[in-house]
Amino acid sequence: MGTVAVFVGLDYHDAEVQVCALDRHGQQLCNRMVANDWQSIARVVGRYGDAVQAALESCSGAADLAEELVHKAGWSVDLAHPGFVARMKQNPDKTDYQDARLLADLERVGYLPRVWLAPEAVRELRRLVRYRQQVAQRRRDTKLRIRALLREQRLAPPPGINPWTQAWRRWLVTDAAWSAQGRWVVSRHLRELDRAAADLREVEEQLETVTADDPDVARLQAQPGIGPVTAWTLRAEIGRFDRFRTGKQLARFCGLSPKNASSGQRQADAGLIRAANPQLRAVLIEAAHRLARHDPRWRALGQRLRQAGKPGSLVAAAVANRWVRWLFHQMQAAAPAA
Repeated sequence: MGTVAVFVGLDYHDAEVQVCALDRHGQQLCNRMVANDWQSIARVVGRYGDAVQAALESCSGAADLAEELVHKAGWSVDLAHPGFVARMKQNPDKTDYQDARLLADLERVGYLPRVWLAPEAVRELRRLVRYRQQVAQRRRDTKLRIRALLREQRLAPPPGINPWTQAWRRWLVTDAAWSAQGRWVVSRHLRELDRAAADLREVEEQLETVTADDPDVARLQAQPGIGPVTAWTLRAEIGRFDRFRTGKQLARFCGLSPKNASSGQRQADAGLIRAANPQLRAVLIEAAHRLARHDPRWRALGQRLRQAGKPGSLVAAAVANRWVRWLFHQMQAAAPAA
């Protein structure tokens, strides 16, 4: 039984999974809905063979199921890129039955557009990093609401008092001429701001604890201009640098490569490609601004591009692209030999 190859497509849902099994010739062995747990899925497929190669689209919860099937059922499991799989469909209709069959067939013929199945430690770090991003966004939104309220009530601090300092906050609470309801609302905003700041400190302490012994985070923070937040984000979203063949491939994964929009005699770029986690790209663009100000090598590149008439946004993207490609080689050279 162990010599019988089975190719399986899994269309993932919260409660159930559509399971399609094919033999090596593409003959359908089963295509049915099964409870969303690895034992039920393995039991159904196990009737047809033990040498299982499975595919499921990358989505929320799919990585955990894939890891269970790999380590507990002994399967070979690939995560598929849902966008590319959708483009490969030749039918405008969408059903779970068809989707599972397509995944199984793509796995069988070797055309599945694969994505990396991150190990549990990296997925756990991503949860922390993305939670930190949510807390930071909450703090940012609260600050914007306070600024909007100040504009609405036409209030401005005295000259020499900078926003978000202790002096500015004392003025905001005691001296600003708020209306009765405006004072009540801003006091609630300040309370939200304090809560977000406390949450941010807590999650950053947790991140420091979790990554204290992570050599990749240490190597990233050793790079000029890279602080802990950038290092945490790169480690969580990229995972392993050695899963990329070239620095150019890594830059494309990070969404920092220009998109070609040429046709006929017209040669043009259309901005950056739409790829990667948006927060990853934002963190890298922010890092590029710091590097272009403080690191001689990248400052020289930025100056050359500005002298060529390139806008600031393009300069930052170009510096980020070149820096990521350079970082790829630094991380490869620093990685311990396998």
